[in-house]
Amino acid sequence: MINTSKLRWHDGEWSQSDTQLESPQLVLLFGAGSNLRDKAIRASLRKRVGSATIVGCSTAGEILGGSVGDDGLVALALEFDTTTVRSAYREIDNANESESVGEALAEDLTAPGLRHVLVFSDGLKVNGTSLARGLRSKLPAEVSATGGLAGDGPRFENTTVVLDERAGSGLVAAIGLYGPDLEVHWGSAGGWSAFGPKRKVTRAKDNVLFELDDKPALALYKTYLGDRAEGLPSTGLLFPLELVAEDVSSTGLVRTILAVDEDKQSLTFAGDVPEGRYVRLMKASTDKLIWGAEYAVEMMAAPETKPEVALLVSCVGRRLVLGQRVEEEVEAVATELGNPSGVVGFYSYGEIGPGGLSHGCELHNQTMTLTTLAERESSSL
Repeated sequence: MINTSKLRWHDGEWSQSDTQLESPQLVLLFGAGSNLRDKAIRASLRKRVGSATIVGCSTAGEILGGSVGDDGLVALALEFDTTTVRSAYREIDNANESESVGEALAEDLTAPGLRHVLVFSDGLKVNGTSLARGLRSKLPAEVSATGGLAGDGPRFENTTVVLDERAGSGLVAAIGLYGPDLEVHWGSAGGWSAFGPKRKVTRAKDNVLFELDDKPALALYKTYLGDRAEGLPSTGLLFPLELVAEDVSSTGLVRTILAVDEDKQSLTFAGDVPEGRYVRLMKASTDKLIWGAEYAVEMMAAPETKPEVALLVSCVGRRLVLGQRVEEEVEAVATELGNPSGVVGFYSYGEIGPGGLSHGCELHNQTMTLTTLAERESSSL
């Protein structure tokens, strides 16, 4: 069994809505980057959770229970019966290092009994596709990985990752969970709809798109945004791109804009946009996004044990579309999961998880990506 306790930073102190745990091993921490970088705030949390590993990141909205907040801090402390926890981290200076960072983290954590890896990455200096590819290439085939890219609201200026006493930009942190009694499930879905013609990626490099149909990508994109083009890159979150398969069928992989370059007329995305592939613009309504969040639960394998912890990583673009209805998607997921005692998460610049029921991981954008944890009755009894 996994015992949990919810904490929230408010009015200069931590409030706790559950009984304080005796010896938590892991704390998931999400919120405003300025608060995460505050040593005094982190020290006060450390006094409450003892020697537990503390990990998390800045957000475009933090989730705790059924609520969504901004510019605060939320934490979920986890106390396992038999599962053990290990951590690893790497610093990253630019997106070209992403795959090697993923490989190194996987190698650091691979050991007997590894069941799952949670990963939280800087949201601006990383290529999420390459990071996921690196993790997937070195993790054992039966080990899954989920997590997300840190956010910075709609600003796209600076993101923060925390691992124990470290807090800052340019960090990627990973947590290994070990033990035969841990049951892990995952699911990911969007709810966006394609519109307009498919267009060929005629010039791109990794996650930077230069041309669509031999035309400057940024100029073409602006024609769709109209008056909203002045708000790029944040307004681009309302119209992401879907990668289209060769037979023009949907792939389910969506890419979110992180930055624009007026001089080069290019768009930088959270993950790769392969040259030669086709893409289509996407849009969504609030009802479709809430349905997509519920569908993410349906995508999960049926659990043997009722989920005790749920980590929700949803995209900043969804947050912007949902507006005041944002808590509805969180509540819908919690209800579909049977209302686990510990629900925590954040709005991200990219979601990491398997592409289906298989293990491994890849980068998603504009999805609700779920990870549930539970401990079965100990096999040693």
